[in-house]
Amino acid sequence: MVDDLVMLAYGGARGAPGEKAGEGEKGDPMQRVISSDGTGIAFDRRGEGPPVVLVSGALRHRSLDPVGERLAELLAPRFTVYRYDRRGRGDSGDTAPYAVAREVEDLEAVIAEAGGSVFVCGFSSGAVIALDAARRLPGIARLALYEPPFVVDATRPPLPEDYVTRLDGLVARGRRGEAVEFFMTRAAGVPAEAVARSRSTAGWRAFEAVAHTLAYDGAVMRTTMAGRPLPADRWSCVTAPVLVADGGRSRDYLRTGARALAAVLPGARHLTLEGQSHAVDPAVLAPVLETFFTVPQQCPPSS
Repeated sequence: MVDDLVMLAYGGARGAPGEKAGEGEKGDPMQRVISSDGTGIAFDRRGEGPPVVLVSGALRHRSLDPVGERLAELLAPRFTVYRYDRRGRGDSGDTAPYAVAREVEDLEAVIAEAGGSVFVCGFSSGAVIALDAARRLPGIARLALYEPPFVVDATRPPLPEDYVTRLDGLVARGRRGEAVEFFMTRAAGVPAEAVARSRSTAGWRAFEAVAHTLAYDGAVMRTTMAGRPLPADRWSCVTAPVLVADGGRSRDYLRTGARALAAVLPGARHLTLEGQSHAVDPAVLAPVLETFFTVPQQCPPSS
């Protein structure tokens, strides 16, 4: 997660939220679906073939996600790829009060728009949303999860008990930059000196624009970054094939968490992408996803 966020802060951002309002990536028309609570969720799609929905992690949206953008380009020859702005980000709406269940409903609305049966790939906190969605949405035919941020042991400190409250308080007082810094140092583990260097960049301003959504991700991760073993029955009803992947260069807690998740998911497979980190190279991930999504009974080999 360190290199992912620092990469964006040092110029990986393509622009601040809203700069491409009304138009999706590469000229594809931006569209909206309406979630159950009336919130408009912006998305774009590209390619032809079976639908794949990408679910982004903290701070990301369609204009601030170079990994997702490139991955969509690579998958488009074989799939129709849907990228959407999670609520409160980019061109999507934001209806109070926030609840994690509303994010599942947002994903459900996108799945319905895509035809009702899709493959889903979730990244970081987005992987947790996708996993929770798979508990109740039969339309998720296969589920790929890249490094959900689980802290299941003493590999790293858990999130502070008041993590979400502190984020909300900073944003309410207009201290958005401090909220981003708190997330980066306490949740993402970015060194303080790297954060200080990032604060003068255009990417940092884009982060501040969506700082209010960091508390949303905190709510998503509240129980999964608590430093306790994963509950054996939380996702026991997930019947879709699941691939849990991590990077060989990622931090130990992310790799430990990925293995722990695969161990409690019925029929899940675990795969380590050697040489990769939390900022996975789309060129490495794309063929893995293509195999997992299209080849029956031939998931990539377990690590």
